[in-house]
Amino acid sequence: MNIFFRELKANFKSLLIWSVMVALLVITGAAKFTAYYNDPSMLAVLNAFPKAVIDAMELNAFNLTTVNGFYGIMMVYYALMGGIAAAMWASDSISKEERDKTVEFSLVLPVSRARVVTAKLLAALVNCVVFVLVTWGMSLAAAQQFHPDQTFAHFLALEMVGMFFIELIFLALGLLLGCAMKQYKLAGSTAVWIILTAYFLSVFSGLQANLDFLKYFSPFKYFDAAAMLRTGKLDPMYVLLSLVIVAVCVLAAYWVYDKRDLYI
Repeated sequence: MNIFFRELKANFKSLLIWSVMVALLVITGAAKFTAYYNDPSMLAVLNAFPKAVIDAMELNAFNLTTVNGFYGIMMVYYALMGGIAAAMWASDSISKEERDKTVEFSLVLPVSRARVVTAKLLAALVNCVVFVLVTWGMSLAAAQQFHPDQTFAHFLALEMVGMFFIELIFLALGLLLGCAMKQYKLAGSTAVWIILTAYFLSVFSGLQANLDFLKYFSPFKYFDAAAMLRTGKLDPMYVLLSLVIVAVCVLAAYWVYDKRDLYI
């Protein structure tokens, strides 16, 4: 339990910074949306964009003059920030023990390696929950000026749940990298590169029909805002796939961390 609270305290500054960043993103995004809100003429401007840009950003899937459409576009940016933050919290919580030469102290405590990993994982999970709640609360507050209806509240709730699943996937991936990589300094940067690659795969999957298979390699497509807006629900298949990925990564992290030699 002491390890858990120590991790919460150590990550508080990082959580605060990420929360401020996403709050600023929400505020600036809402400010820009005022130029599009209920202005059909802006659709002609958007339609003038190159087709590749429209397909890559899924601008054809949303009506950007509506609150739902605008927040549908913003979903990917929230999820990208949340995914990077989650992966960094998880990977850094493990690798910093070797980086800061404190792993020897952790090993002499009357606790198992698995218990250490569990405490750090739970602390990172709490950060993810707080990040989602901050994003959710700020989005609701910023949208009030546009007088959204009940469908917006439901759609935003779906987006936040989807965002949390994306965070869980990259949290588990970051934990695995932190536990498995002997070059502990590269764990965080490797996680970020994987996340950015997953994001670009989600972009490429929408460019051509023959690239649609790429969506299975990108969690950003598992919880696609356009699909959630259209169906009003999460796709059960992708929810199950996400849980399987999380379980496999977490179990692998426990196994490899218990087996490998730590850098002291």
